[in-house]
Amino acid sequence: MRIGVVRGGPSSEYDVSLQTGAGVLAALRGKLADRYQARDIFIDKKGNWHIDGLPVEPHDIGHRIDAVFNALHGNFGEDGKIQSIFEAHGIPFTGSGSLASAVGMNKILSKKALASQGIKSPYFKELSSEEFRKEPKVVSLMLFNSFIMPAVVKPAASGSSVGVSIVRSHADWLPALEKAAEHGDTILIEEFIPGIEATCGVIEGFRGKDLYALPVIEIKPKTGFFDFDAKYKGLSEEIVPAGFSKELKDELEKLAASIHRVLGLRHYSRSDFIIHPRRGVYVLEADTLPGLTPESLVPKALKAVGSDLSELVDHLIRLALE
Repeated sequence: MRIGVVRGGPSSEYDVSLQTGAGVLAALRGKLADRYQARDIFIDKKGNWHIDGLPVEPHDIGHRIDAVFNALHGNFGEDGKIQSIFEAHGIPFTGSGSLASAVGMNKILSKKALASQGIKSPYFKELSSEEFRKEPKVVSLMLFNSFIMPAVVKPAASGSSVGVSIVRSHADWLPALEKAAEHGDTILIEEFIPGIEATCGVIEGFRGKDLYALPVIEIKPKTGFFDFDAKYKGLSEEIVPAGFSKELKDELEKLAASIHRVLGLRHYSRSDFIIHPRRGVYVLEADTLPGLTPESLVPKALKAVGSDLSELVDHLIRLALE
């Protein structure tokens, strides 16, 4: 079977995507070499496609591979665009389909979908980047006067905590909004909820279960919150499995499974939570295409249950081919 690993892309998560793709390629060319032939599908920052180093048009990919492992993080890779290309050409691919990816990537749409099923997330407001740019100081002052602080400001459709800031004073609003506006058309402003950060991944059809929950992970960021540097530069401590009570672990596992189903996700996903000591568990966001870098959380959870990236890659490819 010829498996194309698509990585790179035009988003701010280019480097993370390269790392995830490199891990998948290593698995295909290592333990899985007798089963699959790996093809490296690289998309550069300008959106040009290459296969094993040679330029190629997207519509020609289907003639050269049997399935795609999607390792393309960020815009274009997680928002349904590349999924639409694969669907239009009948190419099997790992991960969620185009519609679920678009909803999952858009934090506002996903929050509304989860709220409709009684799954709570932090209180929020949305703001268009265009509206902010017209009168940045006026908008900043308005939010300072009206929104509860501390607050979290981030792009409505971005991953890996790109463009995220915590606002604690009037002086923080303007730079936080400017930073978020650089990464998308819509800005999400959320109530900051203090508490313990945790995450839980789920995998469809893994180890005989319809939806297998990986061990819950407790996250202790060294940067104040789980931002890009904490995720990918080793500036956080991850406790795998988390030392929570059985009741809390069960609740987080059930929530991760519910989120996967409510958003219509496919194959695998990971959900992030904040646990307030009195107000309980809040969903922060769902990751429809979890990172598979050495610093990523899903590989660490796999290791905790005696599995590894090779087993996951093989399993996801089989799901895609089915």
